[in-house]
Amino acid sequence: MNSDFLKDKHFYIVSLGCDKNRVDSEKLMGILTANGCQLTDDIDEAEIIVVNTCAFLNAARKEAIETVIACDARRGAKLEKLVVTGCLPQKFSVELIGQLTEADVFLGIEDYDKIFDALEASYRKEHGQTGGQIDMVGCGDGAFLRERVLSTEGHYAYLKIADGCFNRCTYCLIPKIRGKYRSYPMEELVREAEDLGDLSELILVAQDVTRYGEDRYGENKLVELLRRLSALENIGHIRLLYCYPEAISDELIAEVRDNPKMLHYFDIPLQHSEDRILKLMNRKGTRREYIALFDKIRREIPDVCFRSTFICGFPTETEEEHRALAEFLQEVRLDNCGFFAYSKEPDTAAAKLKGQVSPAVKNRRVKALYRIQEGISAEKSAALVGTAVRVVCDGVDYDRECFVGRTYRNAPDIDGKVYFRSLHAVQGEEYDIIIKKADSYDLYGCTKEYEDEETSV
Repeated sequence: MNSDFLKDKHFYIVSLGCDKNRVDSEKLMGILTANGCQLTDDIDEAEIIVVNTCAFLNAARKEAIETVIACDARRGAKLEKLVVTGCLPQKFSVELIGQLTEADVFLGIEDYDKIFDALEASYRKEHGQTGGQIDMVGCGDGAFLRERVLSTEGHYAYLKIADGCFNRCTYCLIPKIRGKYRSYPMEELVREAEDLGDLSELILVAQDVTRYGEDRYGENKLVELLRRLSALENIGHIRLLYCYPEAISDELIAEVRDNPKMLHYFDIPLQHSEDRILKLMNRKGTRREYIALFDKIRREIPDVCFRSTFICGFPTETEEEHRALAEFLQEVRLDNCGFFAYSKEPDTAAAKLKGQVSPAVKNRRVKALYRIQEGISAEKSAALVGTAVRVVCDGVDYDRECFVGRTYRNAPDIDGKVYFRSLHAVQGEEYDIIIKKADSYDLYGCTKEYEDEETSV
């Protein structure tokens, strides 16, 4: 069977999980379009559906399986083949084969180049030439892929600079799924960024961006990469996501401070504040070191914005340690935080620990920390009322009948937004917005021109 017949098929891509997964999905779409295949954003028009899965947590695995089952229910109309790729088959292909019978094809995290071979084999199966589900997990060449079809708004994009992780946190499955940390070649990343077109914001992502280059070049190359990317005329601003605290160097802080293209924003996943729990997590920092780090960065970059994530109810976490984490939040006063109940994941060291905390206690602790952070964020938002802030327009919120955008303090999807009124606004352009009111996470305002127009009526 000649794979040219796939050019007549419509592909629909479902991307689950993090923004690193989103980049993988965009590169898969790049492979499809480069080979003349057709993408559709209407699932009812698709002959082939590809579900790019997440398997980081049990909840993510459940969502992935439910999504595959829901997609399979569309058979009988146009749907012919269902491809499951990404983290779930990469880690659990043995369990999935013969169990997740809704899937026709399984591909892993570096097997996107095998999608045509896999689909050909699956279609041949229908003609009696082979049998069973097609499992090509681990058959790809893992080559760096640069071609992409963006799924973001068009004026911002993510650049995945590395895959895998070597931090070996005891609760985390990523090294078992994605393998050791692997930095992508700098020259390839620069060319990829240049190919993305005019962007108001380029968002660098990896499991740990602060380790970039150490494996490939024998030394840290993140600052050099930032300078190379900043030199590109098509890049407006650069944001960093997922900086591990112990790897944030003075050189990196200075680069964020002095480079006009760098947004004054650090996403630093701490996971906890108390030394005993951090040690059990195999995290390298301490409470004192974390506080010192925030103080240092604030001295160098007074308008810096911090985001972090924390795990609640890690095995053996006591009420005293939970209260200490709450006090830590009050002391360091971060701008945005995410809190997650500890998830006992198979094949992780933490899953074997005694003293597992009950779901009810974990959920109570999550809610308590969210209440504290909501108050902190509300105070920080309220302090902006009456000031003018620079906002990039992300588009129109038709329900609110206004424009919507973000300041440098807001990463897409995970942080708050700015809802504003203006006589006109163009997606991707920046505007000075006078803030009129605020809630815990979102701001509301208008341009001066709009205010003057309203006043004159």
